[in-house]
Amino acid sequence: LKAVTAIQLARRLRDQRIAAVPVFWVEAEDHDWAEVRSTKVIDREGAVAAVTAADVPGAGSLPVARLTFDAGIAQTLSELRDRLPATEFTDETIASLEHRYRAGAPVGRAFAGWIEDLLGRHGLVVFEADDPTLKPVVRDLFAHELAGRPAARLAREQAGVMRSLGHAPQVETTEDGVSVFYVDAAGRRAIRVKDGQYLVGDQLRPVEDVRAEALDHPERFSPNVLLRPLVQDRLFPTACYVGGPAELAYQAQIGPLYREFGVEAPLLYSRGSATIVDGGAARFLDRSGLPLESLQPQDDGTLNRLLQEHLPGGVERTLAEINEIIATRVTALGQAVSPIDPTLSGAVDTTAERMRETLKTLQNKIVQAAKRKDETLRRQFTRTRALVFPDGDPQERALGIAFFVNRYGPALGDRLLDVLPVETDKHYVLVL
Repeated sequence: LKAVTAIQLARRLRDQRIAAVPVFWVEAEDHDWAEVRSTKVIDREGAVAAVTAADVPGAGSLPVARLTFDAGIAQTLSELRDRLPATEFTDETIASLEHRYRAGAPVGRAFAGWIEDLLGRHGLVVFEADDPTLKPVVRDLFAHELAGRPAARLAREQAGVMRSLGHAPQVETTEDGVSVFYVDAAGRRAIRVKDGQYLVGDQLRPVEDVRAEALDHPERFSPNVLLRPLVQDRLFPTACYVGGPAELAYQAQIGPLYREFGVEAPLLYSRGSATIVDGGAARFLDRSGLPLESLQPQDDGTLNRLLQEHLPGGVERTLAEINEIIATRVTALGQAVSPIDPTLSGAVDTTAERMRETLKTLQNKIVQAAKRKDETLRRQFTRTRALVFPDGDPQERALGIAFFVNRYGPALGDRLLDVLPVETDKHYVLVL
């Protein structure tokens, strides 16, 4: 969705005779292996299933760009094939993944290559952040941070401003934190202040020594989440940055950093937000009249209410009438027994409450019977809920792109470019 929005914006600018290129930044210097090792799909049974790659040497410590798939990735793709519902595009989808995700392939490059396969023909430039040739261009940013840690300081100050305005800051920096990592054969390590020097791993080094190394060997350093946007915008003359909600929230905290480091800040634009449904799910939503958000809870509350609405009118009407009779007659009974013994009023109320509970139990039994009888409605509800809110999460943050390419084919990107509105102030339901 980010890539599609960027392509759309670049097209809009080109229509205005402004040269623009959409760039997809692959942050492969991150070492969060757990975040990238899995993907989720809706399996052949209509359930949410996770497919996870086995750990590779260096996983969790080395940047993702320095990780390489071993022979186990073939088994992972085989499991993916077994999980995916068979479609006319399954063979092509798995073949395209096998071309990129194979033994010996760097993890970051596999992802970058597949994104390029899907959207490169639309002019999308896929850029891998671990490219060593980029580091000399931004060495001054690393050196400036290492000289006095202005990014960490300004981020703390801006966090206080955000809290005073009722917003939670995205980054909580520490007093000893530095917004640059050190990268060597051991992995990507934090740099911290200790006794007026920098602690890199278990080695204590003078500040000027580390700063000089950043100037001489910038390839050994990597920006953290605060400096990363500035590195991006120093490398590319970014007219507009397309991000999700969390990424745009980061921008609210790093505005002062752009001025401090002398980098031009880009305009900001929210990526498209959409839930993709097929014809079956669309027809169910139309017939049921259920708001999309009502499917997010993972209990049976919405389904029970839907089934109650489909009960024969006589059942609902009779239950309502009984409840009304109980309320009316209990009031009359309470008034009648009060002159006999005022303490009996409590017993009358207790008896009435038991009657209501018994009636509620009967109503639930009727609903359960309706569930058993109307398996089609239950199946349609369960399938649609799993598709739009897998495990209760928004679809766009849960299901991997492989699921949709398997369902709609490699032309998925083309279709999204055609139907996803460029105006991103709303969440859209797209029927494909």
